[in-house]
Amino acid sequence: MTIDDDVRVPGLAAQAPAGPGHVRRLSPTQRALRVLGCFSTARPELTLTELSRGTGLPMSTTHRVVGELVQWEALVRGQNGRYHVGVRLCEVAASSPSAAGLREIAWPFLEDVFEATRETVLLAVRDGLDTVFLARLSGRESMPVFCYLGRRRNLTTTSAGLVLLAHSPTEVQEEVLSGPLPRFTAKTVTDPHALRSVLAEIRRCGHSVSDGAMSLTSASCAAPVRDGDGNVVAALGAVVNVEDVNVRTLVPVLMASARGISRALGAPAPRRTNGGQGARFSA
Repeated sequence: MTIDDDVRVPGLAAQAPAGPGHVRRLSPTQRALRVLGCFSTARPELTLTELSRGTGLPMSTTHRVVGELVQWEALVRGQNGRYHVGVRLCEVAASSPSAAGLREIAWPFLEDVFEATRETVLLAVRDGLDTVFLARLSGRESMPVFCYLGRRRNLTTTSAGLVLLAHSPTEVQEEVLSGPLPRFTAKTVTDPHALRSVLAEIRRCGHSVSDGAMSLTSASCAAPVRDGDGNVVAALGAVVNVEDVNVRTLVPVLMASARGISRALGAPAPRRTNGGQGARFSA
């Protein structure tokens, strides 16, 4: 069992190409950040031409900036001639006090959940309109999950994301619900009115249960993690194979462990909820 080490730096979203005059006014740091911002989980490898096009920088400038980033090991040039994010940049991202501190505090509780369930356990936070995964713990017999540190997903497509969205500021919820809602399977909820009800139910019962929205063979559940002010700062979740496990059996251990992490973060005693069957939805 190990903590994943593949970290994507949050907040480096690619910017729209600018005109030549604006490009000339960019500082060296801004040019480097434009290059780094082109990389994402959907585009982990890019050619020099793609980087030039994505940043709006001339090819000669892109070549120089990329060369400096390669020298510093922020980028690596593969044998296929394409570039990808290097380990050194991942190490810098992993040293973030907020991410590293939360992950360090939460890790023993993730181990407890894994030992009790032998299923894939995840810790996630919200960054803007994305769910970002900080930790994953799984075994050889766990449900395979394409998720690693820094992996981003839409807030509406996972149970952890919906827990985070349910406790987000109203303006964040409205922005998400007013935008396009992705569909992955026939069970994915894409109606904003239905999702609004789901979020209210998550807040009421204190956890979420998901069935088949990302994949018809998987189900997941998640519970909120609170900080010293009582704010939800993360979600603790687990993923199972629907043919092998009833995901609802994992809810008690997840909620107990999420409360344990919250107490370690200084959260006040949890308020009593109405219990019930939990928020059931497809996500």
